[in-house]
Amino acid sequence: MRAVWITKAGGPEVLAVRETPDPQPGHGEVRIAVRACGLNFAEVMARQGLYPDAPKPPSVVGYEVAGVVDAVDAEVTGLEVGQRVLALVRFGGHADTVCVPAERVLPMPDDLDFIEGAAIPVNYLTAYHMLFRVANLRPEARVLVHMAAGGVGTAVLQLCRTVPGVVTFGTASAAKHAVLREEGCTHPIDYRTEDYVARVRELTGGEGLDLVLDSLGGRDWKRGISLLRPVGQLIAYGFANLSTGERRSYRRLLGQLTGVPLLTPYGMMDRNHTVSGVNLGHLWERTDLLREELTALLDLWREGAIKPRIDQVFPFEEAAAAHRRIGERRNVGKVVLVP
Repeated sequence: MRAVWITKAGGPEVLAVRETPDPQPGHGEVRIAVRACGLNFAEVMARQGLYPDAPKPPSVVGYEVAGVVDAVDAEVTGLEVGQRVLALVRFGGHADTVCVPAERVLPMPDDLDFIEGAAIPVNYLTAYHMLFRVANLRPEARVLVHMAAGGVGTAVLQLCRTVPGVVTFGTASAAKHAVLREEGCTHPIDYRTEDYVARVRELTGGEGLDLVLDSLGGRDWKRGISLLRPVGQLIAYGFANLSTGERRSYRRLLGQLTGVPLLTPYGMMDRNHTVSGVNLGHLWERTDLLREELTALLDLWREGAIKPRIDQVFPFEEAAAAHRRIGERRNVGKVVLVP
C-alpha cells in the first residue's frame, strides 16, 4: 500500500509517500482500491498540528475516497468485488488501498468519474447537512458563506440554487468572483479590500441575514452573529483562522481563541438567534443520517443540480504542492489527490 504520510507536525515538506503492507478487511468491512481521494482544509490543519481529531504523526489522514471494491468481508452484503464506490473514511483515505465499514460505502453512478466522486462526500455532505438538516433553508433566505470559492463554499452555492429565491453572499478574493457568479452567488464580496460586515449591511439595507455559514472562527463568529436579523442562525463548521502560513502559530492561536464570543441561552433567546455547530468528523455514529444525505446528494447529481468544481488534481508525489495550494487559499473548488 502506498500512502501520503504526515511524518511530523510542520510545513508541507513533512509529507512523505511510503509503502506499507496492504490492509485486510475486518468484520463488516470492504477494501477499496482507491482511484482518487479528496483533500480538505481539515487535513492541512492536521499536518500543521492544529486539528485535534487527527491521529498523532506519523499518520495517514483523509476523509473521503472513490475507487473499486477489491475485497469484501464474508458478512458484508450489497457490495461486491469490482463495484465502483465512494466512501467516507475515518482517516487513512490518502492511500491507494483502504478498508472501510460497509455502512459508509455507497455505489457510484455509472457515469460519475472517480475524480468527481472523491469530491462529493465531505464538501457536499457538510453543505447539505448545514443547509437542510440544521438550518432548514427556506425560500427567499439570505445566506452568507465564507471561503465561498472553496470546496464547501461552491457546494453551498450550488445547493442554495435548488431553493427558490435564496440570496447568497460569498466572501472570496476578487480574482475568484467570476467563478462565484457562475456558481450562482448573488453578491460576491472581496474580503481583502472591503469590510464584509459593512458590505452585507449595505446590501441588505441594514436588515441583516438569515444564515451565516462560518468556517473562519474566532473573531469572525462574533462578527457573523452581529449580522443576523431576528430568527437568524450562525453555523460554525471550521476554524480556518487558526491556520496562516505553513506552520502553527501559538500567538495566533491565542489571539483567535480570545476572540471567540461568549454565548448564553438567555442572550440567544433575547435576540431570537440560533448558533449551531457542525463537525462531520463527529457524526460517524449516525450512519443512517450520513447515508440518507449522501444518497440525496447523488440523486441531485443525477438530476444535474450539483456538479463538483475540480480545482486541480495532484499525484501523491506532489501532495506537498496540493497542501500549499489549499493553505495559501489559491484553490477554486476541490483539490483531489490520485495514487
